[in-house]
Amino acid sequence: MPDSRPIGVFDSGMGGLTVLSELVQSLPAEQFLYLGDTARVPYGSRSPRTVLRYSLEIASFLEGHNIKMLVVACNTATAHALEDLKKRMSVPVVGVIEPGVRALLSRTKTGKVGVIGTRSTIKSGAYERAIQSADPSISVISQACPLLVPIVEEGWMNKEFSRLAVREYLTGMSESGVDAVVLGCTHYPLLRSVIASEFPGFELVDSSVEMSRAVSAIVSEKSLSSTGPGGVRIMVTDVTEQVADLQHLFFPHPVERTEEVVVPEIQTEP
Repeated sequence: MPDSRPIGVFDSGMGGLTVLSELVQSLPAEQFLYLGDTARVPYGSRSPRTVLRYSLEIASFLEGHNIKMLVVACNTATAHALEDLKKRMSVPVVGVIEPGVRALLSRTKTGKVGVIGTRSTIKSGAYERAIQSADPSISVISQACPLLVPIVEEGWMNKEFSRLAVREYLTGMSESGVDAVVLGCTHYPLLRSVIASEFPGFELVDSSVEMSRAVSAIVSEKSLSSTGPGGVRIMVTDVTEQVADLQHLFFPHPVERTEEVVVPEIQTEP
């Protein structure tokens, strides 16, 4: 029987809309419920314990909307909360790291790979652990790229200093023989063309694309497919001045409106 329940997607802010955009294209018959925690963004500056609490609160909120799957479209939340979410949720949960890692390992020929992300994601070591667990022979070089998120959010991807920042961050990887790099932040797909032009030798892995493939596979394997009509509902925890601009930047699809919601806090320890 068709399953018309929505797929829940969340991120610390609006960057996860790059994942949602890929999901909408891959699964046009599905209903999606997106929640951006704009009142508490960025998660990267929070402790792992706080990221876990925020993630559990959002997951509980979305579960209350009768979702059939939870997509964690946030690298920081995936790094610090995915295993707990899998244990506590009654529906399938997929994070953004593992699909990207699988694609990364399939594309390297030198056995040397790169991971770029926010400071928090890189500091967590989540990508490195996933890569080493899958193939201990792989050499991993990780690089935090803190300037890239504000560059994207300002819409300055085609400015010269965006190229300078990319060169500064990634030249060391190139010189070390890395041949495949995972874009470990939801903002980075918007810089893909810049990175590709500066470093044409890199195989670039877009976690948003790989995530949509993973979700599509789960929907099929677990018989969760809907027959439509598809649709998108976008919610945020704070409608700031920047929300509309970022939504347009990350999600080039029509949306009737963006709703502000209150996510109940968890009073006890996770």
